[in-house]
Amino acid sequence: MSDVAYYTEEGLKKLRDELEQLEHVERPRVTIEIADARDKGDLSENAEYHAAKEEQSLLEFKIAQMKNELSKARLIDESLLDTSKVLALSIVKIKNIDNGMEFEYTLVADAISDLSQGNISVSSPIGHGLLGLKVGDIAEIEVPNGIMKFEILNISR
Repeated sequence: MSDVAYYTEEGLKKLRDELEQLEHVERPRVTIEIADARDKGDLSENAEYHAAKEEQSLLEFKIAQMKNELSKARLIDESLLDTSKVLALSIVKIKNIDNGMEFEYTLVADAISDLSQGNISVSSPIGHGLLGLKVGDIAEIEVPNGIMKFEILNISR
């Protein structure tokens, strides 16, 4: 699988907005917290200072991850998506063969996956296992609990 991540215009905007928030709101806030904590005295015993430095470290890591994700991002024209097979940005309805439960997911890039919104990553076991399949195909996907079988019921965009 390539490092390219495909996004809709909306998904790419969401990613850029989040990065903007981290760089221009959260980063200055944390910098102020560090300065305030530093002014309170001995840094070796200053838990507030160490907590702010830890938050800064995590924030900078997240910013770096998001910049990396944006460097791999490609905008995709949704009107050109092929609905004859499962691709990135496809909306796919599947049925669990074992229990008959049906699910509908949109396959998205890692950075915007959110199961509660019905968005699963194309690199997740289920997302990856569905790629390239057509309506009526059975996907056998290895998950931590074993092999799950899903029937592709519908593909749309």
